[in-house]
Amino acid sequence: MLSDNIPYTLYGSSHSLYTGKARCYLRNQGIAYVEVASSHPDFAARILPQIGRGIIPVLETPDGQVIQDTVDIIDFFEAQGVPYPVYPGTPLQRVVAVIIEYYGSQAMLKHAMHYRWSYRAEQEAFLRHAFVSGSGEAMAEKIMGRMNSYLPRLGVNEQSAALIEQSFEQLLEVLEAHFAMVPYLLGGRPSIADYGLIGPMFAHLGRDPMPLGIMQRRAPRVHRWVERMTAPGLDVVEYADSRPEFWPDDALPPTLLPVLQHIARDIFPELTDKLAYMDQWVADVQPADGTPVTEKPALRQIGMVSTQFRGAVVDVGVEPYLLFLLQRAAEVVSALPPAQASALMATLDEFGLAGAVPLGRDYSVARAGNIEVWRRSS
Repeated sequence: MLSDNIPYTLYGSSHSLYTGKARCYLRNQGIAYVEVASSHPDFAARILPQIGRGIIPVLETPDGQVIQDTVDIIDFFEAQGVPYPVYPGTPLQRVVAVIIEYYGSQAMLKHAMHYRWSYRAEQEAFLRHAFVSGSGEAMAEKIMGRMNSYLPRLGVNEQSAALIEQSFEQLLEVLEAHFAMVPYLLGGRPSIADYGLIGPMFAHLGRDPMPLGIMQRRAPRVHRWVERMTAPGLDVVEYADSRPEFWPDDALPPTLLPVLQHIARDIFPELTDKLAYMDQWVADVQPADGTPVTEKPALRQIGMVSTQFRGAVVDVGVEPYLLFLLQRAAEVVSALPPAQASALMATLDEFGLAGAVPLGRDYSVARAGNIEVWRRSS
Protein backbone atom coordinates (compact mmCIF):
# COMPACT_ATOMS: atom_id res chain seq x y z
CA MET A 1 0.00 0.00 0.00
CA LEU A 2 1.03 3.62 -0.47
CA SER A 3 2.67 5.20 2.54
CA ASP A 4 0.31 7.54 4.38
CA ASN A 5 2.65 8.87 7.04
CA ILE A 6 6.22 8.89 5.79
CA PRO A 7 6.59 10.82 2.53
CA TYR A 8 8.56 9.71 -0.45
CA THR A 9 11.56 11.78 -1.50
CA LEU A 10 11.82 13.01 -5.08
CA TYR A 11 15.28 14.19 -6.09
CA GLY A 12 14.90 16.55 -9.02
CA SER A 13 14.67 20.17 -10.09
CA SER A 14 12.00 22.65 -11.10
CA HIS A 15 13.27 23.02 -14.66
CA SER A 16 13.81 19.31 -15.35
CA LEU A 17 11.59 17.74 -18.02
CA TYR A 18 11.51 14.30 -16.45
CA THR A 19 11.20 15.59 -12.90
CA GLY A 20 8.11 17.46 -14.06
CA LYS A 21 6.62 14.24 -15.37
CA ALA A 22 7.15 12.42 -12.06
CA ARG A 23 6.03 15.39 -9.96
CA CYS A 24 2.76 15.72 -11.86
CA TYR A 25 2.04 12.06 -11.30
CA LEU A 26 2.67 12.27 -7.55
CA ARG A 27 0.47 15.35 -7.22
CA ASN A 28 -2.40 13.97 -9.28
CA GLN A 29 -2.40 10.72 -7.31
CA GLY A 30 -2.24 12.45 -3.94
CA ILE A 31 1.02 10.76 -2.95
CA ALA A 32 2.84 12.43 -0.07
CA TYR A 33 6.35 13.42 -1.10
CA VAL A 34 9.05 15.98 -0.50
CA GLU A 35 11.19 17.27 -3.35
CA VAL A 36 14.90 17.73 -2.80
CA ALA A 37 17.36 19.35 -5.20
CA SER A 38 20.08 17.17 -6.69
CA SER A 39 22.62 19.57 -5.14
CA HIS A 40 21.66 18.24 -1.69
CA PRO A 41 24.60 16.37 -0.09
CA ASP A 42 22.49 13.22 0.29
CA PHE A 43 22.20 12.91 -3.48
CA ALA A 44 25.96 12.68 -3.99
CA ALA A 45 26.61 10.67 -0.84
CA ARG A 46 23.82 8.10 -0.95
CA ILE A 47 21.87 8.23 -4.21
CA LEU A 48 24.55 8.53 -6.91
CA PRO A 49 26.42 5.38 -5.77
CA GLN A 50 23.19 3.41 -6.15
CA ILE A 51 22.17 4.68 -9.61
CA GLY A 52 25.63 4.91 -11.12
CA ARG A 53 25.16 8.15 -13.06
CA GLY A 54 24.18 11.76 -12.52
CA ILE A 55 20.56 11.73 -13.62
CA ILE A 56 17.19 12.88 -12.30
CA PRO A 57 14.54 12.30 -11.17
CA VAL A 58 15.17 9.70 -8.51
CA LEU A 59 12.54 8.51 -6.05
CA GLU A 60 13.53 7.22 -2.63
CA THR A 61 10.85 5.23 -0.84
CA PRO A 62 10.28 5.41 2.92
CA ASP A 63 12.04 2.04 3.30
CA GLY A 64 15.12 3.24 1.38
CA GLN A 65 14.46 1.77 -2.07
CA VAL A 66 15.87 3.95 -4.86
CA ILE A 67 14.04 4.14 -8.18
CA GLN A 68 15.30 6.10 -11.17
CA ASP A 69 13.38 6.82 -14.41
CA THR A 70 9.84 8.09 -14.68
CA VAL A 71 8.48 4.86 -16.16
CA ASP A 72 9.83 2.82 -13.26
CA ILE A 73 8.59 5.39 -10.73
CA ILE A 74 5.09 5.43 -12.20
CA ASP A 75 4.96 1.64 -12.55
CA PHE A 76 6.05 1.27 -8.92
CA PHE A 77 2.98 3.16 -7.74
CA GLU A 78 0.62 1.68 -10.35
CA ALA A 79 1.42 -1.80 -9.01
CA GLN A 80 0.27 -0.72 -5.55
CA GLY A 81 -3.00 0.85 -6.65
CA VAL A 82 -3.63 4.56 -7.18
CA PRO A 83 -6.78 6.71 -7.47
CA TYR A 84 -6.38 7.27 -11.22
CA PRO A 85 -4.57 4.38 -12.96
CA VAL A 86 -2.74 5.69 -16.02
CA TYR A 87 -2.66 2.65 -18.30
CA PRO A 88 -5.88 2.08 -20.27
CA GLY A 89 -7.16 -1.46 -19.99
CA THR A 90 -8.07 -1.69 -23.67
CA PRO A 91 -5.54 -2.30 -26.46
CA LEU A 92 -5.99 0.64 -28.86
CA GLN A 93 -6.03 3.24 -26.13
CA ARG A 94 -3.06 1.65 -24.37
CA VAL A 95 -0.95 1.52 -27.54
CA VAL A 96 -1.84 5.09 -28.49
CA ALA A 97 -1.06 6.28 -24.96
CA VAL A 98 2.39 4.68 -25.07
CA ILE A 99 3.14 6.26 -28.45
CA ILE A 100 2.13 9.70 -27.18
CA GLU A 101 4.29 9.15 -24.10
CA TYR A 102 7.21 8.41 -26.42
CA TYR A 103 6.48 11.55 -28.41
CA GLY A 104 6.56 13.75 -25.35
CA SER A 105 9.44 12.03 -23.57
CA GLN A 106 11.74 11.62 -26.57
CA ALA A 107 10.65 13.26 -29.82
CA MET A 108 9.76 16.58 -28.21
CA LEU A 109 13.21 16.98 -26.70
CA LYS A 110 14.13 18.97 -29.81
CA HIS A 111 11.23 21.38 -29.18
CA ALA A 112 11.99 21.74 -25.49
CA MET A 113 15.72 22.22 -25.87
CA HIS A 114 15.47 24.49 -28.91
CA TYR A 115 13.23 26.99 -27.17
CA ARG A 116 15.31 26.86 -23.99
CA TRP A 117 18.77 27.26 -25.48
CA SER A 118 18.31 28.90 -28.87
CA TYR A 119 16.71 31.80 -26.98
CA ARG A 120 19.10 31.75 -24.07
CA ALA A 121 19.91 35.47 -24.27
CA GLU A 122 16.22 36.38 -24.05
CA GLN A 123 15.73 34.07 -21.04
CA GLU A 124 19.08 34.29 -19.28
CA ALA A 125 17.89 35.60 -15.92
CA PHE A 126 15.10 33.02 -15.69
CA LEU A 127 17.31 30.11 -16.71
CA ARG A 128 20.18 31.11 -14.47
CA HIS A 129 17.87 31.36 -11.48
CA ALA A 130 16.48 27.89 -12.22
CA PHE A 131 19.85 26.21 -12.64
CA VAL A 132 21.45 27.93 -9.65
CA SER A 133 18.45 26.98 -7.50
CA GLY A 134 18.65 23.37 -8.62
CA SER A 135 22.39 22.78 -8.78
CA GLY A 136 24.15 25.57 -6.94
CA GLU A 137 26.20 28.48 -8.24
CA ALA A 138 29.35 26.45 -8.84
CA MET A 139 27.69 23.86 -11.07
CA ALA A 140 25.07 25.99 -12.82
CA GLU A 141 27.23 27.39 -15.60
CA LYS A 142 28.81 24.01 -16.33
CA ILE A 143 25.44 22.28 -16.57
CA MET A 144 23.92 25.05 -18.70
CA GLY A 145 26.81 24.83 -21.14
CA ARG A 146 26.53 21.06 -21.36
CA MET A 147 22.79 21.21 -21.97
CA ASN A 148 23.25 23.81 -24.69
CA SER A 149 25.76 21.54 -26.44
CA TYR A 150 23.14 18.80 -26.86
CA LEU A 151 21.17 20.69 -29.52
CA PRO A 152 22.87 19.25 -32.63
CA ARG A 153 22.49 15.65 -31.40
CA LEU A 154 18.78 16.29 -30.92
CA GLY A 155 18.35 17.47 -34.49
CA VAL A 156 18.34 21.21 -33.84
CA ASN A 157 20.25 23.08 -36.55
CA GLU A 158 19.85 26.12 -38.80
CA GLN A 159 17.66 24.18 -41.23
CA SER A 160 15.37 22.58 -38.65
CA ALA A 161 14.91 25.44 -36.15
CA ALA A 162 12.06 27.16 -37.99
CA LEU A 163 10.38 23.80 -38.61
CA ILE A 164 10.57 22.94 -34.92
CA GLU A 165 8.83 26.21 -34.08
CA GLN A 166 6.22 25.54 -36.76
CA SER A 167 5.66 22.10 -35.25
CA PHE A 168 5.19 23.57 -31.77
CA GLU A 169 2.66 26.11 -32.98
CA GLN A 170 0.73 23.46 -34.91
CA LEU A 171 0.76 21.17 -31.87
CA LEU A 172 -0.74 23.97 -29.80
CA GLU A 173 -3.46 24.40 -32.41
CA VAL A 174 -4.58 20.77 -32.45
CA LEU A 175 -4.32 20.42 -28.68
CA GLU A 176 -6.32 23.61 -28.20
CA ALA A 177 -9.17 22.12 -30.22
CA HIS A 178 -8.93 18.86 -28.28
CA PHE A 179 -8.98 20.44 -24.82
CA ALA A 180 -12.03 22.44 -25.80
CA MET A 181 -13.90 19.13 -25.56
CA VAL A 182 -12.18 17.01 -22.89
CA PRO A 183 -9.79 17.75 -20.00
CA TYR A 184 -7.18 15.09 -20.81
CA LEU A 185 -5.87 13.31 -23.88
CA LEU A 186 -7.96 10.15 -23.54
CA GLY A 187 -10.96 11.56 -21.72
CA GLY A 188 -11.74 12.43 -18.11
CA ARG A 189 -8.52 11.44 -16.34
CA PRO A 190 -4.84 11.58 -17.22
CA SER A 191 -3.22 8.58 -18.87
CA ILE A 192 0.42 7.75 -19.43
CA ALA A 193 0.03 9.84 -22.60
CA ASP A 194 -0.63 12.98 -20.55
CA TYR A 195 2.35 12.28 -18.33
CA GLY A 196 4.62 11.78 -21.34
CA LEU A 197 3.49 15.03 -22.94
CA ILE A 198 3.55 17.11 -19.76
CA GLY A 199 7.33 16.70 -19.40
CA PRO A 200 8.30 19.11 -22.19
CA MET A 201 5.03 21.04 -22.12
CA PHE A 202 5.55 22.02 -18.48
CA ALA A 203 9.23 22.13 -17.60
CA HIS A 204 10.43 23.89 -20.75
CA LEU A 205 7.58 25.00 -22.98
CA GLY A 206 5.18 25.91 -20.17
CA ARG A 207 7.70 27.71 -17.92
CA ASP A 208 10.51 29.22 -19.97
CA PRO A 209 9.46 32.78 -20.94
CA MET A 210 9.65 32.51 -24.74
CA PRO A 211 7.54 29.38 -25.36
CA LEU A 212 5.29 30.11 -22.37
CA GLY A 213 4.29 33.40 -23.96
CA ILE A 214 3.43 31.65 -27.20
CA MET A 215 1.34 29.06 -25.37
CA GLN A 216 -0.56 31.62 -23.32
CA ARG A 217 -1.32 33.83 -26.32
CA ARG A 218 -2.22 31.10 -28.81
CA ALA A 219 -3.55 28.22 -26.74
CA PRO A 220 -5.08 29.17 -23.37
CA ARG A 221 -6.77 25.77 -23.04
CA VAL A 222 -3.42 24.04 -23.46
CA HIS A 223 -1.99 26.28 -20.77
CA ARG A 224 -4.90 25.31 -18.52
CA TRP A 225 -4.11 21.64 -19.18
CA VAL A 226 -0.55 22.31 -18.01
CA GLU A 227 -1.95 23.91 -14.85
CA ARG A 228 -4.38 21.01 -14.45
CA MET A 229 -1.62 18.43 -14.72
CA THR A 230 0.49 20.16 -12.07
CA ALA A 231 -2.38 20.60 -9.58
CA PRO A 232 -3.34 18.10 -6.88
CA GLY A 233 -6.17 15.79 -7.92
CA LEU A 234 -8.27 16.37 -11.02
CA ASP A 235 -8.60 20.12 -11.66
CA VAL A 236 -11.49 19.95 -14.16
CA VAL A 237 -13.85 22.68 -12.94
CA GLU A 238 -14.60 23.93 -16.46
CA TYR A 239 -15.79 20.47 -17.58
CA ALA A 240 -19.03 20.17 -15.64
CA ASP A 241 -19.99 16.74 -17.00
CA SER A 242 -16.52 15.17 -16.88
CA ARG A 243 -16.10 11.82 -15.19
CA PRO A 244 -12.68 10.37 -14.27
CA GLU A 245 -12.84 7.74 -17.01
CA PHE A 246 -11.20 7.09 -20.34
CA TRP A 247 -13.21 7.39 -23.56
CA PRO A 248 -15.64 4.43 -23.74
CA ASP A 249 -15.35 1.22 -25.75
CA ASP A 250 -11.63 1.51 -26.59
CA ALA A 251 -12.46 4.40 -28.92
CA LEU A 252 -10.51 7.65 -29.16
CA PRO A 253 -11.94 11.13 -28.73
CA PRO A 254 -12.48 12.46 -32.28
CA THR A 255 -10.49 15.58 -31.48
CA LEU A 256 -7.46 13.41 -30.68
CA LEU A 257 -7.09 12.23 -34.27
CA PRO A 258 -5.48 15.47 -35.57
CA VAL A 259 -3.06 15.24 -32.62
CA LEU A 260 -2.04 11.73 -33.68
CA GLN A 261 -1.58 12.81 -37.29
CA HIS A 262 0.62 15.66 -36.07
CA ILE A 263 2.71 13.25 -34.02
CA ALA A 264 3.14 10.95 -37.02
CA ARG A 265 4.43 13.84 -39.11
CA ASP A 266 6.94 14.78 -36.42
CA ILE A 267 8.37 11.37 -35.51
CA PHE A 268 8.87 9.91 -38.99
CA PRO A 269 11.18 9.19 -40.74
CA GLU A 270 13.45 9.83 -37.75
CA LEU A 271 12.04 6.97 -35.68
CA THR A 272 12.26 4.53 -38.60
CA ASP A 273 15.88 5.45 -39.18
CA LYS A 274 16.76 5.16 -35.50
CA LEU A 275 15.21 1.71 -35.26
CA ALA A 276 17.03 0.59 -38.41
CA TYR A 277 20.32 1.86 -36.98
CA MET A 278 19.67 -0.03 -33.74
CA ASP A 279 18.81 -3.22 -35.64
CA GLN A 280 22.10 -3.05 -37.54
CA TRP A 281 24.07 -2.19 -34.40
CA VAL A 282 22.68 -5.20 -32.54
CA ALA A 283 23.32 -7.46 -35.55
CA ASP A 284 26.93 -6.28 -35.75
CA VAL A 285 27.79 -6.19 -32.04
CA GLN A 286 25.65 -9.11 -30.82
CA PRO A 287 25.39 -7.83 -27.23
CA ALA A 288 24.88 -10.53 -24.62
CA ASP A 289 21.67 -10.77 -22.68
CA GLY A 290 21.70 -8.50 -19.65
CA THR A 291 24.64 -6.33 -20.71
CA PRO A 292 24.31 -2.54 -20.41
CA VAL A 293 23.28 -0.85 -23.65
CA THR A 294 26.36 1.40 -23.53
CA GLU A 295 29.89 1.02 -22.13
CA LYS A 296 29.28 3.64 -19.45
CA PRO A 297 25.97 4.33 -17.67
CA ALA A 298 26.32 8.07 -18.31
CA LEU A 299 26.26 7.42 -22.06
CA ARG A 300 22.72 7.09 -23.44
CA GLN A 301 23.42 6.84 -27.19
CA ILE A 302 25.02 4.11 -29.30
CA GLY A 303 25.69 6.26 -32.34
CA MET A 304 24.45 8.93 -34.74
CA VAL A 305 22.14 8.58 -37.73
CA SER A 306 21.40 11.00 -40.55
CA THR A 307 17.67 11.48 -41.06
CA GLN A 308 15.07 14.20 -41.61
CA PHE A 309 12.71 16.31 -39.55
CA ARG A 310 9.89 17.74 -41.64
CA GLY A 311 12.16 17.65 -44.68
CA ALA A 312 15.24 19.17 -43.03
CA VAL A 313 18.35 16.99 -42.82
CA VAL A 314 19.37 16.35 -39.21
CA ASP A 315 21.95 14.13 -37.51
CA VAL A 316 20.56 12.66 -34.31
CA GLY A 317 21.77 10.37 -31.56
CA VAL A 318 20.23 6.92 -31.19
CA GLU A 319 19.16 6.01 -27.65
CA PRO A 320 18.10 2.42 -26.97
CA TYR A 321 15.81 3.89 -24.32
CA LEU A 322 13.34 4.71 -27.10
CA LEU A 323 12.83 0.98 -27.63
CA PHE A 324 12.26 0.52 -23.91
CA LEU A 325 9.35 2.95 -24.22
CA LEU A 326 7.81 1.73 -27.48
CA GLN A 327 8.18 -2.00 -26.98
CA ARG A 328 5.41 -1.74 -24.38
CA ALA A 329 3.10 -0.97 -27.31
CA ALA A 330 4.48 -3.96 -29.22
CA GLU A 331 3.81 -6.20 -26.20
CA VAL A 332 0.14 -5.16 -26.22
CA VAL A 333 -0.22 -5.98 -29.92
CA SER A 334 1.68 -9.27 -29.65
CA ALA A 335 -0.62 -10.47 -26.86
CA LEU A 336 -3.75 -10.08 -29.00
CA PRO A 337 -5.34 -12.77 -31.19
CA PRO A 338 -4.04 -12.38 -34.78
CA ALA A 339 -7.24 -10.91 -36.21
CA GLN A 340 -7.53 -8.35 -33.41
CA ALA A 341 -3.86 -7.44 -33.72
CA SER A 342 -4.22 -6.90 -37.47
CA ALA A 343 -7.26 -4.68 -36.94
CA LEU A 344 -5.44 -2.59 -34.34
CA MET A 345 -2.41 -2.15 -36.60
CA ALA A 346 -4.70 -1.16 -39.48
CA THR A 347 -6.22 1.53 -37.29
CA LEU A 348 -2.79 2.81 -36.33
CA ASP A 349 -1.85 2.83 -40.00
CA GLU A 350 -4.76 5.17 -40.67
CA PHE A 351 -3.16 7.63 -38.25
CA GLY A 352 0.30 7.09 -39.78
CA LEU A 353 1.56 5.50 -36.57
CA ALA A 354 1.89 1.79 -37.37
CA GLY A 355 5.67 2.20 -37.67
CA ALA A 356 5.83 3.30 -34.03
CA VAL A 357 5.06 -0.24 -32.86
CA PRO A 358 8.42 -2.11 -33.00
CA LEU A 359 7.25 -5.64 -33.75
CA GLY A 360 9.29 -8.65 -34.83
CA ARG A 361 12.63 -8.07 -33.11
CA ASP A 362 14.66 -10.74 -31.34
CA TYR A 363 16.00 -8.23 -28.84
CA SER A 364 14.56 -5.64 -26.49
CA VAL A 365 15.68 -3.12 -23.89
CA ALA A 366 14.95 -3.60 -20.21
CA ARG A 367 16.01 -1.78 -17.06
CA ALA A 368 18.04 -3.49 -14.34
CA GLY A 369 19.83 -1.76 -11.51
CA ASN A 370 18.48 1.59 -12.74
CA ILE A 371 20.20 1.37 -16.13
CA GLU A 372 19.14 0.12 -19.57
CA VAL A 373 20.26 -3.39 -20.55
CA TRP A 374 19.82 -5.57 -23.63
CA ARG A 375 17.45 -8.51 -23.55
CA ARG A 376 17.93 -11.23 -26.16
CA SER A 377 15.26 -13.75 -27.19
CA SER A 378 16.31 -17.35 -26.71
